Amino acid sequence: MRRALLKGFGLLATGLASPALAQADRFPDRPIRLVLPYAPGGPADAFSRALGRGVTDRLGQPVIVDSRPGAGGVLGLEIVAKAPPDGYTVGLGGTGNLAALGSLMPQPPYDPLRDFAAISMLATVPEILAVHPSVQARTVAELIALAKARPGSLSFGSGGNGTGPHLAGELLRLRTGIDIVHVPYRGAAPATTDLVSGQIQMMVGEGPAMLPFIRDGQLRALAVTTRARFPALPEVPTLAEAGVPDIELENWYSLVAPVAVPSARLAVLRRAVVESLGDPEIQRVIAAQGATPAPGTPEALMDHIRREVTRWAEVARAAGTRAQ
Repeated sequence: MRRALLKGFGLLATGLASPALAQADRFPDRPIRLVLPYAPGGPADAFSRALGRGVTDRLGQPVIVDSRPGAGGVLGLEIVAKAPPDGYTVGLGGTGNLAALGSLMPQPPYDPLRDFAAISMLATVPEILAVHPSVQARTVAELIALAKARPGSLSFGSGGNGTGPHLAGELLRLRTGIDIVHVPYRGAAPATTDLVSGQIQMMVGEGPAMLPFIRDGQLRALAVTTRARFPALPEVPTLAEAGVPDIELENWYSLVAPVAVPSARLAVLRRAVVESLGDPEIQRVIAAQGATPAPGTPEALMDHIRREVTRWAEVARAAGTRAQ
């Protein structure tokens, strides 16, 4: 009788506990915050919002894009690194704020290899070297000659210290021996605006953001930094074709979360992200930004970040570059 009573109480306790456990395991049951570490209005903004809509449709909870620009994307990812590890905060990572800033900042606020859980690579984006039409150069060779004749007179913009465009400019300076001045902004959009207005003379920027201005004659494209030509501008050579073979840069975006998020929740997020990247409507938005979807496993993303960290550490040392 005693054993039967104990068994009965155990079953009752299990029955009472199971709804609470089921509720605790139901993920997500409230909105998800996607931290965009760049200024609104750029390609990353459009891309993040399209991805957010796709994940919202698949998980049944809204994805709120929270723009937190600053320090080349580091401020936004610092928020993600320090967020509760419950899966409700994720962030956009890329060349600058995951791969390069650790080498550029004397005391980075996070370790890209230890403080984040990888969800998936998202997309890759080509970069274009462009100048304001007032610059008397129509080829990369002419730009290099102009910069050497007038050291320190040409300025190049970027979305912030350590971003892909900044590193591309530093690589160009390093490989060609020119003296050009870096002007960091709080995002690609304001940097592009100042380039179009002539406040700065040159910039390596994301192809989609610069393409409308190039087609309208407000900017002049000299080269692309990728291995192959940009299909939208087939007449523009690669840097290698233009005589600078040692620079190859393709910006990339990934999605990460705080390191201790439970693996089951990360799997839910990754499934929704990968399915979203396969959605024709979202692919259309991505293509309009000049990006190519590149979903992959968390392991593949971490391997990519490790390689990029090593690569840009070498560039930062060779160029003597530090974040301000």
